[in-house]
Amino acid sequence: MSQANENFHAARWNEPLVMALDEEGQRGIVPPALDAEIAAAVGDVAARLPEAMRRQRPPALPALPQHRVLRHFLRLSQMCMGFDLTPDMMGTCTMKYSPKVHEHIARLPELAELHPRQAEETLQGLLEIMYRFNRMMCEIAGMDEFIFQPASGAQGIYTNACLIRAHHESRGELAQRNEIITTAFSHPADAATPAVAGFKVITLMPGEMGYADVEALKAALSERTAGLMLTNPEDTGQYNPNIRRFVDLVHEAGGLCAYDQANGNPLLGVVRAGDTGFDMCQFNLHKTFSAPHGSLGLACAAVGVKEPLRKFLPRPLITADGERYRLDYDGAEGIDKIRAFIGNVHAVLKAYSWVMSLGAEGLRAVAETAVLNNNYMLHRMRQIRGVKIPWPANTAPKLEQVRYSWEPLHDETGVSTFDVIDRMVDFGVQHCMPSHVPMLVPQPFSMEPGESLTIEEMDGMIAALKRISDEAYSDPEKAKGGPLHAATSRIDGDVPHDPERWAFTWRAYQRKKGAWKAERGPSVERERGGY
Repeated sequence: MSQANENFHAARWNEPLVMALDEEGQRGIVPPALDAEIAAAVGDVAARLPEAMRRQRPPALPALPQHRVLRHFLRLSQMCMGFDLTPDMMGTCTMKYSPKVHEHIARLPELAELHPRQAEETLQGLLEIMYRFNRMMCEIAGMDEFIFQPASGAQGIYTNACLIRAHHESRGELAQRNEIITTAFSHPADAATPAVAGFKVITLMPGEMGYADVEALKAALSERTAGLMLTNPEDTGQYNPNIRRFVDLVHEAGGLCAYDQANGNPLLGVVRAGDTGFDMCQFNLHKTFSAPHGSLGLACAAVGVKEPLRKFLPRPLITADGERYRLDYDGAEGIDKIRAFIGNVHAVLKAYSWVMSLGAEGLRAVAETAVLNNNYMLHRMRQIRGVKIPWPANTAPKLEQVRYSWEPLHDETGVSTFDVIDRMVDFGVQHCMPSHVPMLVPQPFSMEPGESLTIEEMDGMIAALKRISDEAYSDPEKAKGGPLHAATSRIDGDVPHDPERWAFTWRAYQRKKGAWKAERGPSVERERGGY
């Protein structure tokens, strides 16, 4: 078995903000002067812009030599923990290895330098890839049409809510059908986005086995039911075996069913939303399809529907007539665009490359390996003192993740889930997802090993957690003091809740710094790099 990495020590640079590194006269590169012939042919470009859109002065960018720019960002990268550097088991997020060749493909100039307003005859290669991936996703999910417009999982779920609204509105039933049913351990966006779309949300609480039961659903159904929106497996890693019965009951009541597959990693090649009776679904390409997560950005959700709902999809759709690929903007019943143009196409390119590299058998192997890894971790976690597994009556294996509980550890030592998470950094492993809010599991701790991690990496994670547990019982103050070897010190718990103590932009920081100087007097020296 692997040992806990006790020698891990993150790089720690006292690196200023790049704006504070400004040195007048420094240059990173001196571009050549504009050729006179080109200048004569182009003319005064700025004069073609409306006066209101022209800058009154150049942007206040920092002046740095090129090597200092490199050093700045390389130092910042050394202080970050990511999947390429350290193992990551952040639950509900499916953090996995993203092959670098796929990053290379997305950066090819033939793709990276395209412009969304180019004529579609010049976009045939890109449109072909997106059309082909559409067909692949339809096969994977059992749907008839997909779009890749949504810029996040929550936007994908919101798209489903808007499709449900459009369907009932077209039938003249929207005023009556104003309730969406979800479950407590579905992704929170399954409650939040239908609320934003104007629905009342009914949340089914977990039953004896950890998921909502059929009787609870029956009690919630009525002539007001617009639809069902849920995640399965839920964020506890448990798959509701009654899901087909759920779908049938909602259909009998006149509602539609949307399958949120944010936790879709264990379903590939095993379960299809369409075969389970769902009318629509969504995947996160930046989770399940390795697009990847990019500092919680660069996301793209794939939304799929059955044919009767195709007319409600936001335009454009990508179609093919046998000779060329087209952007179809027709569709008077389509909902408004969810995002500009046709979505985050670079995430689609990476996901397409991932599927092509794996094939059908490879996709199923992803699911099987993710489930195997998760249940291996579950077995090992049961052996750590202070850990509790919710719903012990459920002896069935869980799928791609587990929401553990450190409640016994906290009750017996005072060491909380957040203490454990912070201390893990000192062993070179990261985890920052205890639970979605509300935290129905006390002292929650969600882990999802996925298919990318080796058994040695999982053993190392378990060894680190066992060391932290032993430390909590023998030296709880040390266990509460982590991280000790991180790039940054532990943040005061009040800072994130006090807007006077943080700034997201340089301009906001400058404004606040001016206010702080005014309060502290003129003797305050210039601050470099924030606080």
